[in-house]
Amino acid sequence: MKATLLERTAQWIIVLLLILLCVSVIYPFLYMLAISLNTGADAAKGGVYLWPRSFTWINYEIVLGNPVIRHAYLITIGRTVLGTFGGLAVTIMAAYGLSYKHLPFRNGILTYILITMLFNGGLIPFYIQLFKLGLTNTFWVYVIPGLFSVWNMFVMQKFIQGIPEVMIECAELDGAGPFRILLQIIVPLSKPMLAALGLFTAVGHWNDWFSGAFYVNDQNLIPVQTFLQQLLTAQDLSSVLSSNQNQEALARSSMSNITLMSVKMATVMISALPILLVYPFLQKYFVKGVMIGSVKG
Repeated sequence: MKATLLERTAQWIIVLLLILLCVSVIYPFLYMLAISLNTGADAAKGGVYLWPRSFTWINYEIVLGNPVIRHAYLITIGRTVLGTFGGLAVTIMAAYGLSYKHLPFRNGILTYILITMLFNGGLIPFYIQLFKLGLTNTFWVYVIPGLFSVWNMFVMQKFIQGIPEVMIECAELDGAGPFRILLQIIVPLSKPMLAALGLFTAVGHWNDWFSGAFYVNDQNLIPVQTFLQQLLTAQDLSSVLSSNQNQEALARSSMSNITLMSVKMATVMISALPILLVYPFLQKYFVKGVMIGSVKG
């Protein structure tokens, strides 16, 4: 059926709004990239918006030459990998167990878990709990507290409940135990949902600066986002110009060509690019998992 003039007009308006939305998202990224690839002194004059006017790699050499940020990257990668896979393992096991309708005290357990999602004791009691458990100022403060997500568990539980029970019953008749059913039936069928939840979890770990700022005092244990937060609030370049490699980079470039803003932009780009590069490979699973979860929920 041929679209009416009003329908075509509405479609063009929607397309225009989507284009404006895309530009508003992409432009800040391109602006930061241009500043990070431009000499700081030249960028301070203004007029650099989409393309570097005075191209240089010195800002990235300064950032990557800092041993603190290199170690922060290792911390961030480690917590993201361990936290994501550990969180998915705990989530799917909890959801699988609570998906059994005849589980004793199932409704009471679900109600108790739901209460923990709606209410919490606050930041100070949480910090005291971490301190009593010996997690503060350790690497595991990034991993252990986030292993279980109530929201992820409920989403996964709804998905598992949508799997035909006849498949599980047939496996039980063949002598399969709960762990075999989990590994050979539940996990393979849950790959789209696991990919979606895994992406959410990984992005949360990668972008988290709060834990490193409040639960860790050792500078060798801070993640890259906490380092970025410290750099963005810095007033001079002393926090990033301390290593020998930084001094070598400075020897090849005049100090006047480097500004705090240009180094900040390079740090932002370095911290954002990895997660942006991973997302396209998981996009199809992410979209499929979200759609399935919305239908099953």
